[in-house]
Amino acid sequence: MATTFKTFLSNDITSTRTLLHEAIPLTGTIVSGTYTDLNIKNYTHGMFQSVYDYPYLSSSANHIFDLTCGYAATSSLSGAGNEQNAKKVQLYNQMAQILVGHNESGNILRFDADGNIIAGGAKMNEVYFVNFARLLNKDEIKKGSFVLSVGDAASYTAPFGSTQTIDDSGAQNDYRVNSPAGEYAILSSSGGDQAGLLFYQAGIAVLTASVFTTAFGNAAEMNSSAEDIDAVLSGSTIEQNSDAIRHRINNIQFNNTTELNSTIYFCRVNHNEYNYTSNPTYLSSSKIVVKDTTVDSPVAYITTVGLYSADNELLAVAKLSEPLKKDPTNELILRVRLDY
Repeated sequence: MATTFKTFLSNDITSTRTLLHEAIPLTGTIVSGTYTDLNIKNYTHGMFQSVYDYPYLSSSANHIFDLTCGYAATSSLSGAGNEQNAKKVQLYNQMAQILVGHNESGNILRFDADGNIIAGGAKMNEVYFVNFARLLNKDEIKKGSFVLSVGDAASYTAPFGSTQTIDDSGAQNDYRVNSPAGEYAILSSSGGDQAGLLFYQAGIAVLTASVFTTAFGNAAEMNSSAEDIDAVLSGSTIEQNSDAIRHRINNIQFNNTTELNSTIYFCRVNHNEYNYTSNPTYLSSSKIVVKDTTVDSPVAYITTVGLYSADNELLAVAKLSEPLKKDPTNELILRVRLDY
């Protein structure tokens, strides 16, 4: 336990923030083919589908993302006779109130195509949601790194006859901050059309159904019938819609972000400080052990730095890689970094 304390001055402490990135590649074979759907978990409530990187019953499986879909109550697809109509509207409203919020009257706002909610403009009334697991996106998805390749051929069983790329290119300097869930950017297709929204901190991609302009294939019967996206959204279950989208995912890649906050303490040891130790073995018969003659300078070895609270409670300990010799002829500055 320390017996001598030194107070930090204002210029002895500084804070930094470091962003660590990790590349996340998700190949379409894992999502839609490698394990013949043994890595796909469906639920009795039928409101979303979970995708794993390995058969989900295995202890080695990691949750990758969830898939679901929905449409606004004002959508032309909304109708009492449609498959799971109430659940699709509820899912749209649930995601919209979390990611977009409410207006001044308390009504849930709809997803806006260009992110300019106040100005009005085109709304995305029919959407698919890809909710990435925290394991993958960590603190957030890195802006400008997201790329989704999807097949848009008419066949359900062979959708990759033609493909398009959906990405957030340029989002490093062009993103929105008017969402209660944090920052987001506009997703664009390789054809130049607005394809949806990507919410970085939430780790959620919202894909507008209109990006699939060709015949979509019959998700319910898994054949090559030409059935457009509107028919699939309104006439198939959420699970079948999730299957339809999942079988069209060719590749997903992005960089995640881990935010590392640090406080750096500069522990300054002046020439006339800490030249002695409170260790009882430092003395023998009232003489300093490390001195050969009485005229020698006292010598101490610094091995540990302790950070204390204002009432002298030990909060953190930093160990040096090797003891540092300290005597009245030298001064030291020890840099202690506390990460959190």
